[in-house]
Parts: sequence; C-alpha cells; structure tokens
Amino acid sequence: MSPQRLLAAFALLSTCVHAQWLNYPTPGMPRTRDGKPNLTAPAPHAPDGKPDLSGVWQTELTPPSESPLGKADYFVVPGDDPRTFSKYFWNILADFKPEESPLRPEAAELLRKNRATAITPTSKCLPPSIPAADMLSYYPFKIIQTKGVTMVLYEAWNSYRQIYTDGRKLPADPNPSWLGYSVGRWEGDTFVVDAAGFNDKARLDGGGHPRSEALRLQERFHRRDFGHMDVRITVDDPKLYTKPFTVKVTEVLLPDSDVLETICSENEKDLAHLK
Repeated sequence: MSPQRLLAAFALLSTCVHAQWLNYPTPGMPRTRDGKPNLTAPAPHAPDGKPDLSGVWQTELTPPSESPLGKADYFVVPGDDPRTFSKYFWNILADFKPEESPLRPEAAELLRKNRATAITPTSKCLPPSIPAADMLSYYPFKIIQTKGVTMVLYEAWNSYRQIYTDGRKLPADPNPSWLGYSVGRWEGDTFVVDAAGFNDKARLDGGGHPRSEALRLQERFHRRDFGHMDVRITVDDPKLYTKPFTVKVTEVLLPDSDVLETICSENEKDLAHLK
C-alpha cells in the first residue's frame, strides 16, 4: 500500500486538537524539584493493592525512520506527524515477512479491496475500534479504574469501553458490536483483558487488515512506572488468519491533561474529496 493511500485513508484523523483542562495539575502526580511531572517514579496503586492504570495515555511516538511511510512528509503539521505513529498501527503484521504472513486467502482479498480505496469506516465517521485505537498515536485515551469495572474513554469518535472485573464471563451469544465485550482480571501486576463479540465492519489497523465476528483479543496492560505502560495485544481471528499473533506498544502518560470531545461529522470536509 502506498504512503499516499495510507495517509489519504486517515485524513480525518487530523480534525481535532489535543486536550482540554490544560495544565490543571493531576492529583497525586509525583514531581521533580522544579515542579515537572516525574514519569519514571514508581507506579501508583489502587486501594486494593493492584496497580492503578488510571490516567490519560497516548501511544509512544516512534522515529520517522522506522515508519512504513518512508520519507513522506505531506500531511505533516506541528503536533501531527503520521510517520511517528506505531508501525503496528499502519501494519499490524509488520513483523511478518510476506511469505510468512498468516493471512488466509479470503483475508488477503479483503485487504486488497480495502487498500484499493481511500473510503474507510473512519472516513465515514465510524469508530476505529480496537486494537487500532490501542496503537493510534494521534488520539489519547483515558482509563478510569474503579471496583468492578474499568472504563476506557477514547478521544477518537467519543467512544468508550467497559471492562468488567466483577467475575462475569464473556457472553456466549453476543450482539456483534464495534468495540465488543470486555472482561478483565489481574495476573500479578498485569491487567489482562479478554474481548470478543466484535462486528466485521472495523479494521485491525490503519492499513486495512480486516477482522471477522470470530475475532478474540487479549490485551495485557503493565504499568512499569508512573508514566509508562506496556501493552501486549494478541489477535486471534481463525476465520481470517491462520494463527494468533501478538504486537506490543508502549503508552505514555499525558500529565496535567485530559481527553477532548471529538465529533467527527462536525464541519466534516474530507469525505467529498476522497475517492
């Protein structure tokens, strides 16, 4: 897929500015002597003793030299350089050689069709869903960890997830949805989330890799210090892929900030120009 096609497919990602409540001090934020947030301080803990994942997070940027977009610098504006997005956001199969790809033939055909057009679900103001939203460096997300349920508020498209930690199981006969159903549990200091019940309308990444209703995800969140959280995402979609595969990204805490209301269809100007 050409860099031009990749960037055009996600033109609508550049329609907002980050954060509200700027510079309002985050309660409990450890700081250095000069008052700056200390992101390498020890991770905080909840009243039950488990690590507290609460906060506003954004996927760690990568050097442009590692991007599949190459040296393309169009669409680059201050604060928004798609070349710094995680390589897995652009291609969730980035670690596979072409001859080792786990794509089934029917998935390869869907991928070809997806890449043949700049019209994507997000260009129609439909949500990017997960795991793409876990890897998208442009939009942050906010975690609110409470007893019985952990909320994830995605700035992208004002979408949200409820990750239940009250012992319930995933539904046996779910109504397929954009963000599916999620249940979580702790394994030591790692928060393990199992998700299923997805529809087949969203895509796994910004490069057009498809998903089916058979998709199951497992996300493993490990807050290694106050400002950094490692996330391992395992994709298991036996209908479209020959085997499960895992990618890893790091989320960075955005201190003294918050997520912003984002209404995709408000003053939307891009779709009429996409072919």
